[in-house]
Amino acid sequence: MSSVNIRIFAALFFALFTVVTGVGIVVPLLPVYAHRLGASGFYIALIFSAFSLSRTFLLPYFGRWSDRRGRRPFIVLGLAAYALISVSLMFADDVNMLIFIRFIQGMASAMMMPVIQAYAGEITPEGREGFSMGLFNMAMFFGLSLGPVLGGVINDRFSLDAAFGAMGVLSLLSFLCCLALLPPTSEEPAAHRRSVAPVPWSILLKDRGIVGLSLFRWSHSACVGIIWGFLPILGDRDFGFSSSTIGILVMLGILISGLMHLPMGMVADRMNKHRLMISGGILLCLGMLLYYIAGSQRTLYLASILVGIGGGISMPALMALAVLKGGQNSAMGSVMSLITMAHSLGQLCGATLAGLIMDFLSLRIAFPVGAGLVAAATLFLLLVPDQEPAHAHVPLPLPPVEP
Repeated sequence: MSSVNIRIFAALFFALFTVVTGVGIVVPLLPVYAHRLGASGFYIALIFSAFSLSRTFLLPYFGRWSDRRGRRPFIVLGLAAYALISVSLMFADDVNMLIFIRFIQGMASAMMMPVIQAYAGEITPEGREGFSMGLFNMAMFFGLSLGPVLGGVINDRFSLDAAFGAMGVLSLLSFLCCLALLPPTSEEPAAHRRSVAPVPWSILLKDRGIVGLSLFRWSHSACVGIIWGFLPILGDRDFGFSSSTIGILVMLGILISGLMHLPMGMVADRMNKHRLMISGGILLCLGMLLYYIAGSQRTLYLASILVGIGGGISMPALMALAVLKGGQNSAMGSVMSLITMAHSLGQLCGATLAGLIMDFLSLRIAFPVGAGLVAAATLFLLLVPDQEPAHAHVPLPLPPVEP
């Protein structure tokens, strides 16, 4: 990797880490805060679903536009929006306002997250997809693991507004970092490829490998939506945990997954990525089932550990395959937007379904439902032939861009 690409990678790594840490500070606090404002399970689900809904609809557009217009403008603008959103959260005093702010935050995320991933994928050396993306995604998982703990501590010792302020400061740091270190759009590494059109959506959506990756990411994210949205409620209502304890419980699985990303990325460069995803899916199912039967804090911790290990094994392999697919089709932003869209839809479906289950049945039932979704996606991987591509990034013949 050249010195320029190292600088870009470092800027993206730092930006992703700080902004995800900031989001992680406040997101686990929102369910309890909304519940105390009188929100039902359905409205709590809407707070999370509004984010996923707006992000899902806009992801294909921003990912595609960044393939044609460059990465830097979308990243910088999205980070600036995150900083402003944190200020808005300080003035939100009812559930409807929280839903609206999360909807806007989803738009900013659609503008930024898949573009950052695409940028990192473009500067990844051939044959090192698992290692590079594992190192890169480690920033996201470390941020997600550190954020809930910081949020719980800040809320316990200061206030919820202080937690929102911390998110704003971190987002602003990310914005300044990318503004200073990312090269102009005309000097981006993939600028020379914008003279050809990306592969059409119809072709990408017929690729069984991309479908399998998207389905697995969807099911994993559905479980994340259930855990992030309703594990805090379960800990608060059934066990009487403090905000700090809830933060640690949510953090544990994310931290373990983050620690595993780098070594498992190296493993994914040397082993069959398809089989690694299947192994991770099995562990995810076991972890979600343990949440359902948990009768003690120790069992909840064990469930979080299993979920973290499952994600740590499967996600580096999934992202490495996504990089290969994006490189093959000269459509890195488009492929990453599909994977991120599956992530958003998964959180949307998981949080909404869990909210309805909480209102009409029992909150705990949501966790085995999540296990069933992962089991179905894992079964799909078992039944569909292995579509793992070779490590050569050979673009398909593409038509020239129409003037």
